[in-house]
Amino acid sequence: MGLMTGTGPFGLRASGAFNFAPDPPQGHAIYLDPTARRVRGMLGGETVVDSRDVLLLHEQGHLPVWYFPRTDVRLDLLAPTAHASHCPHKGDAVYWTIAAGGSTAENGAWAYPDPLAAVSAIADRIAFYWNALERWLEEDEEVFKHPRDPYHRVDAMRSSRRVRISLEGTLLAESTRPLALFETGLPTRWYLPKADVAASLAPTARTSLCPYKGIASYWAVGGHEDVAWSYENPIAEIPSITGLVCFFDELVDVELDGEPQERPVTPWS
Repeated sequence: MGLMTGTGPFGLRASGAFNFAPDPPQGHAIYLDPTARRVRGMLGGETVVDSRDVLLLHEQGHLPVWYFPRTDVRLDLLAPTAHASHCPHKGDAVYWTIAAGGSTAENGAWAYPDPLAAVSAIADRIAFYWNALERWLEEDEEVFKHPRDPYHRVDAMRSSRRVRISLEGTLLAESTRPLALFETGLPTRWYLPKADVAASLAPTARTSLCPYKGIASYWAVGGHEDVAWSYENPIAEIPSITGLVCFFDELVDVELDGEPQERPVTPWS
């Protein structure tokens, strides 16, 4: 989510409106954004890339991707392959397999040696599939799932609104002390104290990663599997959600101050 995805200004389902016609409207936008953050990627305990000169490529409909100078990449750990691909917006890509510390990621890195003129800045840079490396750091903080989008914001605010969660007519939770989490491109999420969950609450084996909040654990509530989650140890930037329970608005019935809410349509619907 953010600038180029979801309901962002250049996303395919933009929630707002410009006072001009974007060029091209609902076409394909690419935005190259330098970042001052040091970024490192590791595989098999070895550092494959370590850079203080990173370009963040935003592409319409895609999550952002880091592009690193070749001089900041351990080229001795990369072996060229015969794999190739073509992008109508960037050009022809070549690929490398990464081998480090006894681990291998086939075709895990790519580059555009002769990119189209509109993205010529990536000519001498290499990018990596996120899962090709085992660990990513911005400065000394671990990053999960994908690069953080600087245009993506998370605001957690205390609220006194009455939130009522039900499913198939059964009350699951009700609270007048929720925490409202507003996150770019996503529906408002209501985080509730566990004491305000009326139905039985049981942990499940499911987990997920968020670059903006951390590692989520999931709950079966009232016998309904994985309809809620919580961050028991969120990243340092968002401590106020610690231990609170949030329900998938896509899967349950939500009332705010007595007013039923429509179920949002998202990737989790």
